[in-house]
Amino acid sequence: MAVVLTQCSEKLGYLVLQLGKNFVMFMVMVIVCNALHYFLKPYSQPRITSDIFVGLVMGNVSFLRKLYMEFNTTFVFIIDFGMMCYMFALGIEMDPFILFKKPSKDAQVAYAGIICTFIIAGTTTPFLHYFTDQTKLLEYTFSLSTLLSSTASPVLTRLITRLKIGKSDIGKLVIATGMHSDFVCSLLLSVGYIAMPLDAFCDDYDEKKRLKKAIIMGCALLGQTVLTALVSPIFMNWVDNENPEGKPMKGSHLVLSIAVMVMACASSTIYEYSPILSAFMAGVCFPREGRVSKWVIAKINYLLTTIFFPIFFLWMGYAADFREFEAGHLLTWAKLFTLILIAIVGKVVGTVILGMILGFRWPESVAIGLLLTTKGHFHIFLAIKAIGCGANTSTGITMIMAIFFTIVHTPSVIAYIIKRARKRAPNHRMTLQLLDPLHELRILLCVHGPDNVPASINFMEISRGATPPGIVVYVADMIELTDQIAATVERGAEGHTTTVKDAAVVEMRDKVSNSFQAYVDEDSEGITLKRTLAVSTITNMAQDICVLADELMIALIILPFHRNQRQDGKLDMGHQGFRYVNRKLLRSAPCSVGILVNRGLGSIEKISRTQVSLNVAVIFIGGKDDREALAYAGMVARHPGVKLTVIRFLVDSSAESSRLAAYRVNLPELEEEVGLDDECFAQFYEKHINGGRISYLEKHLASAAETFTTLRSFEGQYSLVIVGKEGGMNSILTKGMDDWQQCPELGPIGDVLSGPDFAMTVSVLVIQQHRLKGELDGLDEDFSIM
Repeated sequence: MAVVLTQCSEKLGYLVLQLGKNFVMFMVMVIVCNALHYFLKPYSQPRITSDIFVGLVMGNVSFLRKLYMEFNTTFVFIIDFGMMCYMFALGIEMDPFILFKKPSKDAQVAYAGIICTFIIAGTTTPFLHYFTDQTKLLEYTFSLSTLLSSTASPVLTRLITRLKIGKSDIGKLVIATGMHSDFVCSLLLSVGYIAMPLDAFCDDYDEKKRLKKAIIMGCALLGQTVLTALVSPIFMNWVDNENPEGKPMKGSHLVLSIAVMVMACASSTIYEYSPILSAFMAGVCFPREGRVSKWVIAKINYLLTTIFFPIFFLWMGYAADFREFEAGHLLTWAKLFTLILIAIVGKVVGTVILGMILGFRWPESVAIGLLLTTKGHFHIFLAIKAIGCGANTSTGITMIMAIFFTIVHTPSVIAYIIKRARKRAPNHRMTLQLLDPLHELRILLCVHGPDNVPASINFMEISRGATPPGIVVYVADMIELTDQIAATVERGAEGHTTTVKDAAVVEMRDKVSNSFQAYVDEDSEGITLKRTLAVSTITNMAQDICVLADELMIALIILPFHRNQRQDGKLDMGHQGFRYVNRKLLRSAPCSVGILVNRGLGSIEKISRTQVSLNVAVIFIGGKDDREALAYAGMVARHPGVKLTVIRFLVDSSAESSRLAAYRVNLPELEEEVGLDDECFAQFYEKHINGGRISYLEKHLASAAETFTTLRSFEGQYSLVIVGKEGGMNSILTKGMDDWQQCPELGPIGDVLSGPDFAMTVSVLVIQQHRLKGELDGLDEDFSIM
């Protein structure tokens, strides 16, 4: 008995030791992969490139290979299970209904790349003897051609999203095309497996039973697919209804959902169908939407990234034994370069040909084709499985190297796309600060109705600037589309013109038009007036105004504040729908935006052009928006009837050195902003203030409380104050002011000036400089290049 216990103890200790060794090896793999990925980050390489490289190196270290041999059976089980999870998650994200719809643009591009690559691969690969068993040449050629025609959509999508072009037109097209290509090729492999099961390649296979086995396997797969497609939506909807968003999921429902998924994946494997392809087909039939599906995808992706992929690439390196790589044979290198050329040439030729039909530019077509060559984890898995199943180790290594080279070039292609997009982007951003003084200022002046007209006319008057080049003003009526108005809307043949025949709207527009026309008829020097219309629902109005501004090449959109001044001087509660439009436009406008808070500007009957009749102030603390406000103030200063005062708020250096040292600007980007502020203000001072026409005040302040007090001291001195929306946002002079903001869209200074505690006779113009969306330097992330 003691001997048995001793032997069990020794075996248990040996097993624990081996597990410890494998755990250490796993951790080393994770650390080395992360380290190499970190060093490759400047080159924007996806993680899979570092994983392949580290896996091939560590898998061929001699003392590590001994550990692999002892756990090879366990490795195979882990890899198969992991790939089942991978393919199931991939299947859930696919939309099977696209096969029954009219092919969209991305589907056409996918089909063109698949067909062209398949034809080239099918006519080329048989001559290079990738597989030793030539009796099954047709099956081998079909499988290899399908793999070369496919795209690893998870790898491609992750890379495009990480490099910030996922919201562009070409990024959306490539992602959709990659998913369509991946789906179609995986579906071909899944159906093809029925006629060409794995044991037909790897084991002795009875050809007499092949047809019978294929029929049984096909019926099992069909039954699994139909049953899953019918039952899973009903079951998942029930689980989702029982577990609404915001509440933790019930454990019993979660376990039951996983059990249903496992049963759906495993049913056809009873009849010797591939469990990995069965998981993919089950995933395709499961609904993509719903809480359970999203939860499963998130958990599987986390499991794959943190645990499975390091083990997967170790297994890959072990299988790719470089001692058997026939580097001295010319045919080996011919096989490698042929695979790479087929993948690239097939996709590029297919997309270029279809691009000519669809009207794509050839550089973009080539870029799309190069991105669609991307291969991934499933391709590596099948390349390893091919070793011993018709191909030798040298050919398997060749396939892995070819997969590596289809991935490594993708960041360069994306960099080229971004470079071309920057070249095709407008030479200047739609900002006042960068506006060419020889070009006219184009303004989109929005009004809700006749009440906004007097203030808008006075705004036009002070903005007219120098006679040449002058300003072009598009006056746009913002009309909320109701059911009653929608019934009277008539659109032109091509949708370029919109006419509203509702009596109330027609009357309102006539009043607005007559008021503006009377002003222009009296003195139109330097002003070109045009009329336009923004009739839409509140939800879509901001988008329609953005499209309008883009088409008209507008540099500044002026929006009326959603609250109007009452007879007692206070502001009413306003129209919350128009407030939503204003806030949405501040986020998405293609140019600079101003919000005009009218508290007396509209009551001025006429601004004289012979003597000063309007006192205007611009407050400068710092930041992009303040620089934009200063640029607009420079145009206002040219008006002979305007007396402009520039007020600069500076941090009191003595107070900063003592009590406020903690708030000093240390971040490099903020230091750069301060430098830009100083440069901008120095240019403005030299150009405008030195001449003596513009007054200049400098206030040295130590806190937001002093800022508020200083603003209160200006009451009654100015009829209009121009401020930047986020002026001084990172400064101690505004720190804490946003805590009591009533209207954040006006910024901290604009909110104070338009608040109930301030003078009721001071109008405020809040300006925001054009924001580039995203993190692409000098380019919006939703750029258009196609």
